[in-house]
Amino acid sequence: MTESGKPILYSYFRSSCSWRVRIALALKGIDFEMVPINLIKDGGQQFSKDFQALNPMKQVPTLKIDGITIHQSLAIIEYLEETRPTPRLLPQDPKKRASVRMISDLIASGIQPLQNLSILKKVGEVSKDLREETHLTWAQNVITSGFNALEQILQSTAGKYCVGDEVTMADLCLVPQVVNAERFKVDFTPYPTISRINKRLLALEAFQVSHPCRQPDTPTELRA
Repeated sequence: MTESGKPILYSYFRSSCSWRVRIALALKGIDFEMVPINLIKDGGQQFSKDFQALNPMKQVPTLKIDGITIHQSLAIIEYLEETRPTPRLLPQDPKKRASVRMISDLIASGIQPLQNLSILKKVGEVSKDLREETHLTWAQNVITSGFNALEQILQSTAGKYCVGDEVTMADLCLVPQVVNAERFKVDFTPYPTISRINKRLLALEAFQVSHPCRQPDTPTELRA
C-alpha cells in the first residue's frame, strides 16, 4: 500500500494477465497506483533484484493490497472478489461458478502461457533463421487449439457474456486473450460466439479504461 492507502499494481501495458486485474479493479471501483514493469526494456525490468524480491517468479501482475503482496492474476481476482464482492465476478450458483472457473483456467493455463513472451523466445531459439515466422505459427496453433475448445464450451454457457448475462472472471480472461489472438493474426471466422461476446465486453467502460492502448506505459504509437 502507498502512503495514501491505495493498492499498488505492478503491471505491463501489453500483459494480458495484468489487463485481467486492471479490469477487475475498474469494475469494482478500486482506486490504485500503478508501477509499470517493462518486460522488454534493458532485457526485462522483471529480472531486476528489486522486483524479484517482490515476485520470485519475476512476472506481472503483482498487487500490493491490505498489507499483503499477491501474484498470479486469478489469485488476485479471487482475493478482490472475497474482500470486495461488489459487483460479483463469481456467480452464487455453484454450477455457473464452476463454469466461470473452468473457462478462466482454460485461458489462463491452457492458452496464454503457451504463447507468451518467454515461450516464444524459447521457440525462436530452435529456428533462429525463421524466428518471426516460427513465433507466428506457434502462437496461432496454440490459440486456435484453445479457441476451438472455448467456442464449443461457450455455446452451452454463454448468455450476453461467457457465463450467463453478468460479467464474470471468465470475461476478464477472454478479452485480453482475444487481443493476443488478433496480434497473432488468428482467423476469427470459426469463432462467432467468442467474437460476439468480445465485442459486447469491449463496449463496457471498465474494459475500455483498462485497455492496453490507454495505460501510462503505453508507447505513443500504440495509444488510442
